[in-house]
Amino acid sequence: MDINLKGVVVIVGNYGSGKTEVAVNLGIKRKQDGIDVLLADLDLVNPYFRTREARSYLSAMGIEIILPPRKYLHADLPILSPKVGGLIRNPATLSILDAGGDGVGTTVLAALADMFKNRPVEMLQVINPFRPFTADVNGCLVMRDRIEAASRLKVTGLIGNAHLLEDTTAEDVLQGYKLVGEVSAASSLPVAFITAATGLIKDLRAAEVTCPILPIERQMTMPWMKTGTLDR
Repeated sequence: MDINLKGVVVIVGNYGSGKTEVAVNLGIKRKQDGIDVLLADLDLVNPYFRTREARSYLSAMGIEIILPPRKYLHADLPILSPKVGGLIRNPATLSILDAGGDGVGTTVLAALADMFKNRPVEMLQVINPFRPFTADVNGCLVMRDRIEAASRLKVTGLIGNAHLLEDTTAEDVLQGYKLVGEVSAASSLPVAFITAATGLIKDLRAAEVTCPILPIERQMTMPWMKTGTLDR
């Protein structure tokens, strides 16, 4: 099954859910599918794991990236590029907005709420069962409510992103798949896709996963693992 997302897609989730990794890998996958992709870094709260960390690789692939002004690129400051408004008014075939985590990080979306009016927008909540506050259905629903209240937008779908970094197994991904299915049943929101490392996908298909699977190749780097060769 293919992931055929188009138009404006906002990726949200709680801190540590892996939403930025999802946003980056979704952009790469759709670019490989042959469509134009634009990616906007709206994470103005968390100084780590932001889309901007992978900008050189994404640019080399032909993915346009909207970032804060260069002099503020590594600042932990609430600086929103005016180009984001243009993205919403005239989106690429796929325009991905990587928003900040939890309700606090998604408040920036409220500043764009008027631009979103009368425009088709998908807002997808990333769920990782191995993170605090989203280990069960109720926690996921509470997080959704916080994000919706802060952003003034409605979540329209779910993404299962169960992972324990390098230690992730197919069983871990299946545990996340089960949870996101339960959240879907409780909320009536569709599961857009789940994610998995490429090497696990064959096992997941054998387990009869029925939704699309986004192959994940890590693009974000732990802060303590960065070297002088990382994007600057």
